[in-house]
Amino acid sequence: MTVRKLRAVAAALLLGSATLAGTVVLTSSPAIAAVRASVGKPLQDAIALLNQKNYAAAKAKVSEAEAVANKTPEETSTIAAVKNAIAINSGDTSTPQGAKAKFANDYNARKFKDVIADGDALKKNGILDASSMQIIAQAYYESGDKAGCEKYIKSNFSSPGDTTLELLMRCAYDNQDDDTQRSALETLVAHTGKPEYWSNLLKLSEHAQGMRDADTLSVYRLKLLTGTISGKDEYFLLAQLALQLGFAPEAQAVIVKGQAAVKELNDARTNKLLELAKGQAAADVANLSKNLAAANAAPQGDALVKIAEDQWGQGKAKDAIGTAQAALKKPLTDKNHATIILGMAYLGAGQKGDAVKTFDSVKGPAGDKNAMVAHLWSLYARR
Repeated sequence: MTVRKLRAVAAALLLGSATLAGTVVLTSSPAIAAVRASVGKPLQDAIALLNQKNYAAAKAKVSEAEAVANKTPEETSTIAAVKNAIAINSGDTSTPQGAKAKFANDYNARKFKDVIADGDALKKNGILDASSMQIIAQAYYESGDKAGCEKYIKSNFSSPGDTTLELLMRCAYDNQDDDTQRSALETLVAHTGKPEYWSNLLKLSEHAQGMRDADTLSVYRLKLLTGTISGKDEYFLLAQLALQLGFAPEAQAVIVKGQAAVKELNDARTNKLLELAKGQAAADVANLSKNLAAANAAPQGDALVKIAEDQWGQGKAKDAIGTAQAALKKPLTDKNHATIILGMAYLGAGQKGDAVKTFDSVKGPAGDKNAMVAHLWSLYARR
């Protein structure tokens, strides 16, 4: 939610209070005329004192009216209306109406520390709702307390909505808390699938510490699939990484797609890379059967993993499934990477359920890049 929207919410809360107060002042005379003088006279005095902002004296007059015995329902209702008007206009935080009015007034006056303190009064009066908590979280942010903003949201929102997650993401970014920022973005991606959230999440992932070329290639593949890849440099880097890691057909396909989308990619440097990719792709296709036989005969499964990844890049997802499954039956240098390739193959073949299950099976310690990459692919598969 933007600051403007939050101010609109706060203004709406205040408007509701002001309307109630105005109604009392405008209609109290006919109402009071219908009640006994012993009740009506002190209420008329209370209204006059209220308009003079003499709230203590106005309350005392209401107490006189309340002390009258055998009040009718109309008298009780009129007393309550005047009492509420005093609470609202005085910002009496011991009452729900006053606490609500003070909260809105403090936010509109940009008294953000007071807004945060007002939250306690709202809670004591049983009127601390999700909208109010959102405004309090925003007050932490506006006051410059980004750590407090994070802590408040995490402590008070069990299932934050997208507006709250956006605020948490901004607080985490300013607080240089990458873990919280990533978590918020992942949830936003899961909720909405919006390209803007994908773009921010993949940028954050791309710059994570300890990224290997294979991890960066996975992130850029997802940029292409989510439509968040942009500009000449990102297309070129994706193609270059694919070619360097031995996936020439994929590199060729990326350049062709990029040149159709970005005019600047039709330069001499890119065309040279394209020709190199074409030559290596032709060799890959020609030698596939021989390489696959050799990989199947090898005691280790690493060569099969690479072939499965190459098959995925060629659009041969069903073939890649069998190759990756065969690889996982053998000893592997990196079993988690092989599992990710199997998940990609399932996804490419349209088997989303199997893909999600496979990606989610990849586990690792905190900061493990295979686990991070697998989770990104799982989010994409779920969308």
